Amino acid sequence: MEEELKCPVCGSLFREPVLLPCSHNVCLACARNITVQTPEGETPAQSRASGSSDYDYLDMDKMSLYSETDSGYGSYTPCTLKSPNGVRVFPPSAAAHRHCSLTCPLCHRSVSLDERGLRGFPRNRLLEAIVARYQQNRAAAAACQLCDRNPADAAVMCEQCDVFYCSACQQRCHPSRGPLAKHRLVPPVKKAPPATARKPATCLDHEAENFSMYCCGCRAPVCVKCLEEGKHAKHDVKALPLMWKQHKCQLSQALNGVSDKAKDAKEFLVQLKNMLQQIQESGVEFEACLVAQCDSLIEALTRQKAKMLTKVTKEKEYKLKVVRDQITHCTMKLRQTTGMMEYCLEVLKENDPSGFLQISDALIKRVTSSQDQWVKGALEPKVGPEFDLTLNTDALLQTILLLDFCQGKAESGPSVPPAPLLQLEKCCTRNNSATLAWRVAAPAGSPIEGYILELDDGNGGQYREVYVGKETVCTVDGLHFNSSYNARVKAYSAIGVGPYSKTVVLKTSDVAWFNFDPSSAHRDIVLSNENQTVSCNSYDDRVVLGTAAFSKGTHYWEVSVDRYDNHPDPAFGVARINTMKDMMLGKDDKAWAMYVDNNRSWFMHNNSHTNRAEGGISKGSTVGVLLDLSKHTLTFFVNKVQHGPTAFANLEGVFVPAVSLNRNVQVTLLTGLEVPKNTKQ
Repeated sequence: MEEELKCPVCGSLFREPVLLPCSHNVCLACARNITVQTPEGETPAQSRASGSSDYDYLDMDKMSLYSETDSGYGSYTPCTLKSPNGVRVFPPSAAAHRHCSLTCPLCHRSVSLDERGLRGFPRNRLLEAIVARYQQNRAAAAACQLCDRNPADAAVMCEQCDVFYCSACQQRCHPSRGPLAKHRLVPPVKKAPPATARKPATCLDHEAENFSMYCCGCRAPVCVKCLEEGKHAKHDVKALPLMWKQHKCQLSQALNGVSDKAKDAKEFLVQLKNMLQQIQESGVEFEACLVAQCDSLIEALTRQKAKMLTKVTKEKEYKLKVVRDQITHCTMKLRQTTGMMEYCLEVLKENDPSGFLQISDALIKRVTSSQDQWVKGALEPKVGPEFDLTLNTDALLQTILLLDFCQGKAESGPSVPPAPLLQLEKCCTRNNSATLAWRVAAPAGSPIEGYILELDDGNGGQYREVYVGKETVCTVDGLHFNSSYNARVKAYSAIGVGPYSKTVVLKTSDVAWFNFDPSSAHRDIVLSNENQTVSCNSYDDRVVLGTAAFSKGTHYWEVSVDRYDNHPDPAFGVARINTMKDMMLGKDDKAWAMYVDNNRSWFMHNNSHTNRAEGGISKGSTVGVLLDLSKHTLTFFVNKVQHGPTAFANLEGVFVPAVSLNRNVQVTLLTGLEVPKNTKQ
């Protein structure tokens, strides 16, 4: 149950938990930390998109100096004042420009705080009481009270002295002789702190009133004043004790269903663990049978015997891995279900109607959802203990070198599809894309439903699926430049999945060939010359990106200045795909650029200008961009000469070429160029 009692923000047991509108809980202190400021008229999601952090601790700490109250809840309303009649007022300038919001760390739903701030969220007193009881129950044995440093666990306690002693301190300080011989030493029992009386729940809007009714429309406890003068005046309400008993009954009924599923899951785990032994025994038995059959053949069977033994071992390891993974997955789900059940049982023990009704709806939904997880297929083994392999020893001696396992058990009828044949004359690469084609090697026993194409990572790593479907030709885009990829394909039908084809190696282009991307360009951008030349209709700077994306390797391209009027300052560099398109390149945190006029240049990222360098551009000039992702650096060139030092370092992720310009400039993209040598740092 401990996971149910931990805050999703700090990971510790809840302290002063508050209940969010989404029915999730966070510590009060954590709620302060994850509260952020948003400008007026802007949603929390827009605030995050504009670059503000979800955890603006510094600003919130400053605001909390003005907003925390004696109750421990911070309102986060800046500089609240009180008028002579006791009514709170807010300075117009602060109230007009500062708003706060909070995003749930579990479901990521955002909620804006009103003038009450965090006091507008009810305190989950049931959860707080359960945490306190849980901490008491798991308390460790009492420590010795006489050890100076690192006190050892107490061995005895003197009832007369009321002191805990470890064995060493008891022999030294409390010997069983003289006047102390009459003292009674007993095993230590740590005293639990006395339970504090819990205050009755009060209304958030009317702090002097206790909850007495339950609003069926709002699904929340309310007080008398809420019914008389509040927003619940015309709502359907019922007696609080009646709704308390009704929701307790619903939760109990839902728990009964989950309890039955948990019982089935325990039995299923026992079945899986027994299957491990069966698979081990079946594997050993099958290996012994295989060795006996192979030893009866001539020496020509030696190599084939080793291959078949390897296949059996792989099949056994696969089955063991599948069952172990299923055990791990089922154990985790059972642990979560059991923890939730224990938590719900503790909730049912509580006698606080209003506190219970605050969380009962969410708990009932969770219990019902947990019951749905244990569907029929989840409690069935994914593999069986038998090995679906059969060795045919009736073949002639000249077929020994072709001897292999028959797929599936020996029986007449349809079989899985054979391995497809890759059509090497149709397999090719272009730039950083690869096209593969294949065909069926022989008629399959059952109709082929589709094919699965797999590629490795271009560095000899694990294979991953890149295509599943009925087509026999597939083009894979977005590969790394100057990389060799291994590709293979297999077919599947209603009977099962067939073997892999032979592996083909495809090498992508050494250098990048690309053009400007019209789909992501700003609407004022004008492209021509097969999207190699770009100009602009606006006097403001507009951004256009390239069609290639780089995440590894070294890449170099140039931009030729075709027209340069009135000394503008175009920018060249790289960017993320979601960089801003209506401002100069480098003004946001998603672009790294050099902007240059006719006399000088600057490097710019996140609107920070650095490394001014003399020398500019004119009509006919070329600007080169060197992106070295093996060193994670970006360097610029003007007319084939490095311009300034290395512009940016520590570049990680995926980057696309980018240019920003206005109507006074026209440039043409030059790609497929060799990387310059002897760059300076």
